[in-house]
Amino acid sequence: MTQYAICTDLNRCVGCMSCNASCKLINSVPIGNFWNKVLRIGPNPAYEGAVFPDVEWYYLPVQCQHCKDAECIKVCPTEASHKLADGTVQIDKEKCIGCQFCVMSCPYGVRYLNKEERVVEKCTLCEQTTSQGGLPQCVSQCVGMAKWFGDTDKGIETFEGPEDYTGKRRVLGDYVEKYTDDDLHQLPNVGNNPSFVYILRGKKWQGSIE
Repeated sequence: MTQYAICTDLNRCVGCMSCNASCKLINSVPIGNFWNKVLRIGPNPAYEGAVFPDVEWYYLPVQCQHCKDAECIKVCPTEASHKLADGTVQIDKEKCIGCQFCVMSCPYGVRYLNKEERVVEKCTLCEQTTSQGGLPQCVSQCVGMAKWFGDTDKGIETFEGPEDYTGKRRVLGDYVEKYTDDDLHQLPNVGNNPSFVYILRGKKWQGSIE
């Protein structure tokens, strides 16, 4: 079994939007639509009863979570939405009829209708690159070294990031600051079992992205 995913160290994310911009460029995402968006969560009180300036926030990159039990696949009437052997959720544009059932069923709002092509689009996890052993664009272009890519079945400590000065890919387990199981989070699970993982230390995780 394989389940490709991204793990994001939110303590390292500075909200620079490099992942967003590089994704739109490499995938020709239409203006007004996003495969990858960055939300600011907060500001919230840093402790109970705190008032400004004692506040905290973090940036949360959100994209298709390439769910293990994706709702978008269940509702697709033409099987345009499907899973690959690497665990990613993809869209066959030749089968897509633009009904948008998948858009309505996605709990994260990360699908949209391409009005010119009349097909639904979303993050592909750069399958055209990862299938050749490369990294997703948002991972390779993350200036804060916050995003890491790998197979969840092998553990997030094995996830990889851009190469170091020797030409060797960095590995999450050797690079990021220590974290505990309590520091690991996922977006709300409504039975779809999202595969992406977020690391957040020392701040309160907000369970909703609304």
